[in-house]
This record gives sequence, structure tokens and C-alpha cells, in this order.
Amino acid sequence: MKSQVSLKTKEEMMLDKRTVVDSRREKLETLCFVVMAAKRTHNPVSYAWKDNVSCRQRAVLVGLKCVCLLCEYSNFTCQTEGACWASVMLTNGREEVIKSCVSLPELNAQVFCHSSNNITKTECCFTDFCNNITLHLPTAAASPKLQKLGPVELTIIITIPVCLLSIAAVLTICTCQRRQCTYKKKKRQNVEEPLNECNLVNAGKTLKDLIYDMTTSGSGSGLPLLVQRTIARTIVLQEIVGKGRFGEVWHGRWCGEDVAVKIFSSRDERSWFREAEIYQTVMLRHENILGFIAADNKDNGTWTQLWLVSEYHEQGSLYDYLNRNTVTVDGMVRLALSVASGLAHLHMEIVGTQGKPAIAHRDLKSKNILVKKCEACAIADLGLAVKHDSVLNTIDIPQNPRVGTKRYMAPEVLDDTMNMNIFESFKRADIYSLGLVYWEIARRCSIGGITEEYQLPFYDMVPSDPSIEDMRKVVCEQKYRPNIPNQWQSCEALRVMGRIMRECWYANGAARLTALRIKKTISQLCVKEDSKV
Repeated sequence: MKSQVSLKTKEEMMLDKRTVVDSRREKLETLCFVVMAAKRTHNPVSYAWKDNVSCRQRAVLVGLKCVCLLCEYSNFTCQTEGACWASVMLTNGREEVIKSCVSLPELNAQVFCHSSNNITKTECCFTDFCNNITLHLPTAAASPKLQKLGPVELTIIITIPVCLLSIAAVLTICTCQRRQCTYKKKKRQNVEEPLNECNLVNAGKTLKDLIYDMTTSGSGSGLPLLVQRTIARTIVLQEIVGKGRFGEVWHGRWCGEDVAVKIFSSRDERSWFREAEIYQTVMLRHENILGFIAADNKDNGTWTQLWLVSEYHEQGSLYDYLNRNTVTVDGMVRLALSVASGLAHLHMEIVGTQGKPAIAHRDLKSKNILVKKCEACAIADLGLAVKHDSVLNTIDIPQNPRVGTKRYMAPEVLDDTMNMNIFESFKRADIYSLGLVYWEIARRCSIGGITEEYQLPFYDMVPSDPSIEDMRKVVCEQKYRPNIPNQWQSCEALRVMGRIMRECWYANGAARLTALRIKKTISQLCVKEDSKV
């Protein structure tokens, strides 16, 4: 009895098992139909079959075991009648892998096996533990797009940069050629135009003859403005010969003659205008004052240059000359007399129909005095000069931020006690500066083969670039003056020069010599030296 019951139970269990297998076989056949339909419609669902088992053979499987990373309590495995699922996605810049089971309803609904923006790669498979695989994201997201580019797209991508580079190269070449042509044209104009203008302006005369004719037969103030502009615009600059706070000085050529070109920057327009105005004062021309030729403004393409054209003296300034050379007694007298003559002419008022107002220099120093070829001097740099109108009794003081050189300032200028309403005050300040220039010349005079090295006034008392306070303390408070050596007493000329210097350096400006008195004294000294010869 008991054996019959047991036999019956075994038969029932075999029948139940066969029923379950048949049920799963039908489900797997349905799944195979869904998969094949998805492939025909190009659905993005990816089904990766891991072997060659057919759908009919898979239907006999009793269950599907998969890796499940979410199933901690079942040894990371799960069982399903659907499919094994593996996915990798990019989350916050990291690859996140998920492996699990997909039930048959979820598989039919295409929930887990469907790709999205976040899930980069997904695989569903149908064998035990088939999802135990390693998935990786594509290494370069742009590579698939590049692989999909056709020949037309590739041609466009290559052609456009090549065309742009070609156009840029052509434009660069054209620009360079245009600039080169412009440069050659300007250079040709600088070389050729002066010759043409010489025939119109010069007419076979030198600059000195031309200026003399214009000065004596015209208004007495120099060349007409049109002639000045013609000369200035046909000068060929040769080399730079000096620099200063105002700008640069160039050596130039006009019609085969040497000229000096003082180039101001546009910010120093007041200095340029004032100096040109003073130089064109009626009856100013003198052999010991720098010969003015022309004034003009020129546009060099970048900024406006202000030109002041004058006679060229290759010896340079008195400062440079004394640094390079020593002088004889006769040479010292000649230099001193020429400076006094030029300053006396500046200070002198000429009354008449074409008279000249009295002019004070206000910045007399060795760097503002030029040495001519004959070793006589010419006073230059009149940008700070003041004019006196004796009829109206007014002083024309330039509106110029520049001040004179501190080392050469008179005591009354340093301590601000000079009466600016009296023109004589400006002339007396010039005399004080003249005495310092004479000291520089006399130090370089050779006596019995003995000379002293060149030095600036007060070289042993103040710094190389003294302030007004430095000079005021030395000159006004301590009342120091440059040292006059005892050996000068052994030479008549140096003894006279020493006496003139002392009388130029009086603290009381009214007690100082005048330029005309100094000129006459040195003239007498010159006669004595000539008589000795």
C-alpha cells in the first residue's frame, strides 16, 4: 500500500516537471520571436547571444542564472525566466557597472535593454551567468562621428583651412610688397626731391647767402614761411648727434649742405613754438648766435614731429668740446669773447623801425653753446628766452613747464627772491651763469703744459643731478662758489678771467657786470694777447 502511494507520487512529480518545462519552452519561444522582431525593426536593444544554441533548444532550459551585483543575500546571483542584463553608464565622470536579471515582462517592455542618454552601453543575454562580462565605454566620443564622415565632408574639412591659409599668405605678401614700395618711394623722394627743390629755392646760392639776402632785403626776421617749409621737407636726415629732454638733434643734408635738425615731440610743442618765435625775431641774427634756417611740422606716419632747422656745427657743444680738448690761452680768450658777444647782442635792445627787443636767455650753460669750426662759440637753445617790450614795459615770459638747469641758477632764482617784473633781473641771472661757463673754459686752459681735467661747476659740492634744495644750500646759505686756483695768477689772461668770474658771481645781482662790459674787457685782453704774438 505504501509502495503504491509512493509510486503514484513519483509519477505525479514527473508530470508536474514536464508541465513546467513545457511552459518555459513556450515562454522562450515567445522571447525568441520578440528578439527576432526587434532585429528586423532595428530596435536599439542589443541582444548578445553567447553560443550557437537555437531558440528551440533554449526552450528546454528550466531556468536562467545570472550575476546580480545588487543581490548581496543570495551570493550575488539571481534566477529568471527572462534574460541576464549587464550595463555600463557614465555617472559624474566615472563608469558605473550594473549586472542583474531581467524578467520576461520587463524584457518584452524593453525597459532595461533600451539605450538612453545616460546608459552608453547595454547587453542582454540568455545563458547562465552570461552577463559576467566586462563592459567599457568608448574611449573617444568623437571617433564614431569621424568614422561616419563621408568623402564630401572630409573634402570640405580639408579644403577650408587650406583656402584660409592661402588667403592669409596672399594678403601678407601683398601687404609686405605695398610697404616696400611705399618705403622705396619715400626714400626716392628724399634723395631726388631736394635736387629739384634746390633749383627752385637755392638758385645757385648757399644757405648762408640765401639767408643773408632774405634778412637784409626783407623783414629782417629770416626766410619766408613757404621757403622754410620747402627746405624742411626736402632735408635728408643722416645721423643722430644728440639727445635731450626736448627730443633729438640730427645731422641732415639739404642741397649738398650740412644742417642741424632739432626734432621735438608733439608734447613739447610750446618749447618748439617759443624757440622758433625767438629765432625769427627781427634783427636777431648774429655770428655768435646759432643761425636759424627753418621751422616746420612733419607727419612721419606715426606721430607729428616738430622740426627746427639750423646751421650745423660739427664740433658739437662747448661741453663736448672741453671734454675732448684742452685750449691755449689764445683759444680760451677767443671762446670767452665769442660767448660774451653773443650774449651782449641778445641782451641789447635795438631801437628803430625794424628794431630788436632785449632778450634774456634763462638757460645759459656749456651744453647750450655750440663751437664753430673756427673755434668761436654760438649761443643756442632759446626755448626759455624772455623778451622785453620797452614801449609797453612788458616782459614776454613763455608759458612753458620747463625750468632752467639747477646747477647754473643764480642765487636769487634758487631762493625765489628775484623780481620777475624787472627785466634787468633776467639779464643779471644770465651773467651769473656766464661766469660758471667761463670757469669751465679756464680749467681746460693749458699753462706750461699743465691742465686740469674737465669738471662741471660745483662738481665737488653737489650730486651729479642736484636738486634746487641742494644748490640753494651751497650757493645761498653757505655762499660757496667754484674754486679759482692760485696758479691762475701767473697768467695775465687767466688772472683777468678769474676777476671777471668773481664779479659775475656776486650774490647781489645789481653788482654784477653786464654782458657788454665783459665783452669790452675780454676784447682788450685779446688785443694784449695779439700784441704779444
